[in-house]
Amino acid sequence: MHRIVNFGAGPATLPTPVLEQAQRDLLSLPGVGISALEVSHRSPWFRDVIDEAEANIRGLLSVPTTHRVIFCQGGATQQFSMVPMNLLASTGRTAQYVVTGTWGSKAAREAGKYGDVAVAWTDAASGSTRVPAEAEWEPSPGAAYVHLTSNETIEGVEWPRLPPMPSGVPSVADLSSDFLSRPLDWGDVGLAYAGAQKNAGTAGVTIVIVREDLIARVPDGLPAMLDYRTFTEHGSLYNTPPVFAIYIVMLVTRWLRDEVGGLDEQERRNRAKAGVLYEAIDASEGFYRGHAERTSRSSMNVTFRLPSDALDERFVAEASSHGLAGLRGHRSVGGIRASIYNAMTLEGAASLAAFMHGFAAATRSSSLDDV
Repeated sequence: MHRIVNFGAGPATLPTPVLEQAQRDLLSLPGVGISALEVSHRSPWFRDVIDEAEANIRGLLSVPTTHRVIFCQGGATQQFSMVPMNLLASTGRTAQYVVTGTWGSKAAREAGKYGDVAVAWTDAASGSTRVPAEAEWEPSPGAAYVHLTSNETIEGVEWPRLPPMPSGVPSVADLSSDFLSRPLDWGDVGLAYAGAQKNAGTAGVTIVIVREDLIARVPDGLPAMLDYRTFTEHGSLYNTPPVFAIYIVMLVTRWLRDEVGGLDEQERRNRAKAGVLYEAIDASEGFYRGHAERTSRSSMNVTFRLPSDALDERFVAEASSHGLAGLRGHRSVGGIRASIYNAMTLEGAASLAAFMHGFAAATRSSSLDDV
């Protein structure tokens, strides 16, 4: 069996032990006798799975008892609508959105359909290369909430830490692409959401962690599957949830707990992987041009460009021939993007860095030969 090194932005690479366990359970679950793809969401087996998945998330992230963990469908994009429908529409207040890239912009645009939205800060005109300094923006004390995207996958821009809020103002954090990659200070976080397919599992389930007092804001009359109360009141089992996807979340969080040893260690690994690639960019004397400013560089998505679009394409093609896949930048911006989520190994990142060094040297050499 041959596996390439997968730098795709999502669905992303999964830990090998998780894939091996899923493979063993695919035909027949021990003690159950049917596949993990066939088992009922009302079965005792799945009750144990969803309970462990929640317990593992709570333990890894130190989720306070004041917050509920629920499992939704529709991806993080559905949360762009659910958040304002549940937490903004009935308040008569304004929600602030700090827009640090494409996904934050989409979230703000969607929220504007359900209430008053103000963009508190953006550098979109400069290409979304950084997060703001504390002095550049100020959360409004009267805001319904302040929405932040902790890591922008397309631009490769990440908050080093989530900023504090004024008393009584919750932050809403889209954690989709750095969820479970590092510890989280819950401080002012009222709601956090994350599509699982980057760091937590497979596509199909979205984890939402919402503070109890915010659930009281939810207005009556929402469609059942867009109402957070439906999920909290029914333990995420109002309808058939994505059983297999939640099962994979359980396996991934078990791996993080037992084999990695927790999020402090996972963050150390992630910083080491990112450091290898950023070092290759910085040592290239301008051949590779990183997109994000150094203080805002993502530990999950390393984005850069070569001297020309043609070289970008050649880089992707040659990397693929070396078993390094998924490196083409998002279709909206182009360039190169190496996604190094939790399951990416240091060896995988080092193999890309070595290829980068070799590609730059060979390109420069061939250019000199043409003179």
